Amino acid sequence: MGVKIGGQVEKVNGKELSYSEFVERYLVKNQPVVLTGLMDDWRACKDWVTHNAHPNLQFFSTHFGKSKVQVADCGTREFTDQKRVEMSVSEFVKHWLENSTKESSDSSTSEANGMSVLYLKDWHFVKTAIGVNLLYGILDGFTPVIDEYQEYLAYRTPLIFCDDWLNLYLDNYRMHKDPDTYQKDNEISCSDYRFVYMGAKGSWTPLHADVFRSYSWSANVCGKKKWIFLPPSQCHLVFDRNLKNCVYDIFDDVSETNFPGFKKAIWLECTQEQNEIIFVPSGWYHQVQNLWDLLLRDYNEAKEYIEDLRDICDDFEGLCQRNLAANTGMNFNDFFTFVSRFTLLNVVQLFQLLRDSKNPMRSSSPIAQHLALNLLSIRKIVLKMKCVVIPSGNCKFFVDLRETLDDPEFLKLCMGFSKMYGMIHKLEKWSCDMKKSLMVDLEGYSYLISTVEDLIKLIDYAAGKLSNNCSEENILLSKFDDA
Repeated sequence: MGVKIGGQVEKVNGKELSYSEFVERYLVKNQPVVLTGLMDDWRACKDWVTHNAHPNLQFFSTHFGKSKVQVADCGTREFTDQKRVEMSVSEFVKHWLENSTKESSDSSTSEANGMSVLYLKDWHFVKTAIGVNLLYGILDGFTPVIDEYQEYLAYRTPLIFCDDWLNLYLDNYRMHKDPDTYQKDNEISCSDYRFVYMGAKGSWTPLHADVFRSYSWSANVCGKKKWIFLPPSQCHLVFDRNLKNCVYDIFDDVSETNFPGFKKAIWLECTQEQNEIIFVPSGWYHQVQNLWDLLLRDYNEAKEYIEDLRDICDDFEGLCQRNLAANTGMNFNDFFTFVSRFTLLNVVQLFQLLRDSKNPMRSSSPIAQHLALNLLSIRKIVLKMKCVVIPSGNCKFFVDLRETLDDPEFLKLCMGFSKMYGMIHKLEKWSCDMKKSLMVDLEGYSYLISTVEDLIKLIDYAAGKLSNNCSEENILLSKFDDA
């Protein structure tokens, strides 16, 4: 069964696109786009590619050969994904080279030669190979993990993608600390969402949507890659009648009986060339195939079954939360802590701007609007969280604003946040006295956040502060009033 292509993904010159234009044209509208011209000065584009435009595999084997990575066997399905095996980068490179040698001497495919096409995926290159500050340019100045690569800067995150809360948070906190499963240095506890992918021609990724249904960006350092996209409004068409199982390979013989809506889906496609970046919007399902060698940097029946489990399980909600953390990296409590801390960050930075007597117009500046819109978005999400009912025994929400001020990890997070927004809005020197901001502006306000309602009250309190410092015509305030 073939797929119906309804159009091509737009391609634009990233150098001619400002942050606000990107947000307005693509981020807010949740539309994919291919960006050119943003990788010209990347060291990766020189070190990772040979003079004849092939992957410089020897470079990886020499410098990162001992790093352990997850590798997918593209020819073997395991549940809803490809079978994964762990090996060193050197072992992966050896397999690639051996496979390439056999393929060049035989016109048959690598599968026929008895060797699977392997695809190195989800390599936490920034954290496990070099150290968080070395590649994530906006956080330079942190202590490197591996001194040998202290001066190595493979790439810099393009400005339009710098507003990255998840990775900034994971640079300073571990998302989940379950006392039964937590290990200080294991991959899950230390994970981030900055990946390197490496694969030969024929390697591919099954149909999927990115982690947490977040948006992502993917830079192609070498090779050529084909993307097939399906917008969120049509994603139900690739699931079975019970909305439980998703199509694995859209180019396979998809059963019309099991997936009756599949042939109705209308897809977008694009070919990502070398030195191009693709923006993958939130909730878009996509399948990807490597057309030639590349290196990539990169997120009713069922209800009855669940009710049966609830009846026989003593701690059903707790089990759900543990499974959620094991499968996604965070549970409900972790997410609440995450949004609470970022609410606090946005409030602190906004209060700092409002108290700036030297420039009273800063309360309506682009950066103030950005922070206020962040709080508005958080508020909408938190309101949805009110609908989730979890027994109090499984709720461990507790953020003490005073203790947070003395937390060194939160201070680092605040510095990174300030630097990130200073870069986005081109402010040469912009910092925040966090403790002063909170102690002055939250005087008389409760310092504890232990419920969803507490978090909403904090955001509304900040909106009230904004109201007292801005004109009635302020568009942002009207949005808060409508929320």
